Amino acid sequence: MAQLWGGRFTKETDALVYQFNQSLLFDRRLFEQDVRGSKAHVRMLAKQGILTAAERDRILMGLASIERDVESGALKAEGEYEDIHSFVEANLIERIGDAGKKLHTGRSRNDQVALDMRLYIRDEADAVKDLLKELLEAILSIMSGNTETYMPGFTHLQKAQPVTLAHHFGAYFEMFKRDLERVLSIRERMNICPLGSGALAGTTYPLDREYTAELLLFDRACENSMDGVSDRDYLIEFLGALSIIMMHLSRLSEEIIIWNSNEYRFVELDDTYATGSSIMPQKKNPDIAELIRGKTGRVYGASACLLVTMKGLPLAYDKDMQEDKELTFDAIDTTKGCIHLMGGMLKSAVFNRERMAESAGKGFANATDAADYLVRKGVPFRDAHGIIGRLVLLCIERNCSLDELPLADYRRECQAFEEDIYGAISLKACVERRMTKGAPGVMDEEIKRARAFLDQMM
Repeated sequence: MAQLWGGRFTKETDALVYQFNQSLLFDRRLFEQDVRGSKAHVRMLAKQGILTAAERDRILMGLASIERDVESGALKAEGEYEDIHSFVEANLIERIGDAGKKLHTGRSRNDQVALDMRLYIRDEADAVKDLLKELLEAILSIMSGNTETYMPGFTHLQKAQPVTLAHHFGAYFEMFKRDLERVLSIRERMNICPLGSGALAGTTYPLDREYTAELLLFDRACENSMDGVSDRDYLIEFLGALSIIMMHLSRLSEEIIIWNSNEYRFVELDDTYATGSSIMPQKKNPDIAELIRGKTGRVYGASACLLVTMKGLPLAYDKDMQEDKELTFDAIDTTKGCIHLMGGMLKSAVFNRERMAESAGKGFANATDAADYLVRKGVPFRDAHGIIGRLVLLCIERNCSLDELPLADYRRECQAFEEDIYGAISLKACVERRMTKGAPGVMDEEIKRARAFLDQMM
């Protein structure tokens, strides 16, 4: 069994204990980050005179050869190694001899794994950012092409006021925009290097921690060595950000599922993002949207699990922290996959403009505009509200819309109504009259701002 700590022990680790303790099956994902950190560490050791230039070059050569063999498949991160760190170090010693034993000088696995995870999350934050940009581009494309696609806006899942498809998707643009900004903020806050913290109390070697941080593109080294090895705030924060992203994806998925139903028929999903039924030949199911909605709970679980894991841990490092990896890896994979699939589903979806407009014309979505019409004629809003409420009730009794109600019926309720009421409550008028910032009547301005935001993210 390849272990880095056998000197103190006189007995072999129980096989079941070893298997329970081992983490290589999942932390081998950190191989690239582990080698990157080791290269920076050995360069710093040589700079400080702790290693000779010849030792540095030999170790760097050995690490590069391990990298090449892992990338080509000639060497696999598997076997009886406790973790990815012991895998790299054992193979290095096997290849270059005693010089490889000096790699770990001034370093603990505690600060080594803390570094690997920060490097990994930093890389994944960049990947999530890029995926969110692609999703925002897909949403912006829908917005740009649908500024005159009228549809009902909803509250309580009931028709409320007319909006446009551009306006509706503009709300999701803002949500995912905040998600992107949140990820960038977390990345900036976590960009602190823990390497050199040692096990918890630093080291007696004259390390240049700021030089190591510079090599690894961190803003600075962490201020406190105990915090450096025991901090998982950034992971909790990142999982929180992923949970919010998944919440937004789930809300959008829910609407797509509803809109795809026979009762709504607002959207037709491309065949590549739907499935059929094994028994009902007519079915076309929105399975991808449903799976995104379902996987949201999986990411929530990872976030809650890490919070519970960390809540009672004394300083500094505790083995409980090994539990941060599997759930974090899974949450990242899940979220990235869902963002990518949502973008593809939206790009290929076809929206039924006629059906949306037809739906917006029913359900009295223009009732508020009818009340506003009276207000402009000098009727107090509360009186106008009651008048339109009674007219809506009349329409329900007659099974017609406000647009279809004869002017005589309007005037029986209030003499302020004139023939222009019908133009005032048309879908086009209802939308275009709403000109306050963020309203559907000024979507061109919102689209320009959205475009400028994405352009600056390039």
